[in-house]
Amino acid sequence: MAAVQGTVLDRIGRTPLVALRRIGVPHGSRILLKLEDENPTGSMKDRMALAMIEAAEADGRLKAGGAVVEYTGGSTGVSLALVCAVKGYPLHIVSSDAFAREKLDHMAALGAKLTIVPSESGRMTEKLTRDMVEAARVIAGETKAFWTDQLKNTDQLAAYHAMAEEILEDTGGRLDGFVQAVGTAASLRGMAETLRRHDGTVAIVAVEPAESPVLAGGKAGGHKIDGIGAGFIVPLWHDRIADRVEPVSTEDAAAMALRLAREEGLFAGTSTGANVVAALRLAERLRPGATIVTIMCDTGMKYLSKK
Repeated sequence: MAAVQGTVLDRIGRTPLVALRRIGVPHGSRILLKLEDENPTGSMKDRMALAMIEAAEADGRLKAGGAVVEYTGGSTGVSLALVCAVKGYPLHIVSSDAFAREKLDHMAALGAKLTIVPSESGRMTEKLTRDMVEAARVIAGETKAFWTDQLKNTDQLAAYHAMAEEILEDTGGRLDGFVQAVGTAASLRGMAETLRRHDGTVAIVAVEPAESPVLAGGKAGGHKIDGIGAGFIVPLWHDRIADRVEPVSTEDAAAMALRLAREEGLFAGTSTGANVVAALRLAERLRPGATIVTIMCDTGMKYLSKK
């Protein structure tokens, strides 16, 4: 009989890897997806939300009776809402109508107060990101709440170090490439640090929207891939994180998300679609029989209102 869990937070992490079966992978290689939709809110961001809150509790930045504020494209907000609901902290989230309605409704259902910043035609842009950050800064200053400030918060890296250890354990350490889309850059940075400590030859690929290829040195632009592509070089990013930056268009990411659902039964969002597009491209470049891991960042149930 399975052990009774203390709280739902005990269900965060230890997600499985599954291999693509019907979407053809070149050169006899394997692409493995880490199914982060199996976390309590259906997103990998549960890991970092818990890490940021527990680090702040440990060093006194967040005390009993305190409150929390954050800006977010959605998944971080839902994850923080879960953690704060369990721990009893009021949460104020700054988000936007650019992001899936399901995420905003989920945050509210978990008790978060929402401030919605209008977007330009539902697109993610640099201006929108900066407007949300400023709104969160003002709220934190006025309310004296703890601002998790995910664009700069290094406490979350520990969560991704642990996630990389799970990948190494489940692959037996046999890993040739790792691919992950970049939002705050925390997940790619944290996992790359641990994977490279194990094997310095593993190929690390960062994924960003082709419409806003700022990490690759291009110009910022609008796109519709939730949760990635801030439109500027985010503070946690540095050029040594990845061996390559792979641009993937919103159109290609959305098409792959549909293929994953219809051919593999893996119902995910567009950031996952972008990850798989980039992983397939990496498989073309690596030696035959390579093993590549990428992330199923969240569940497609968060995006049903979007085309």
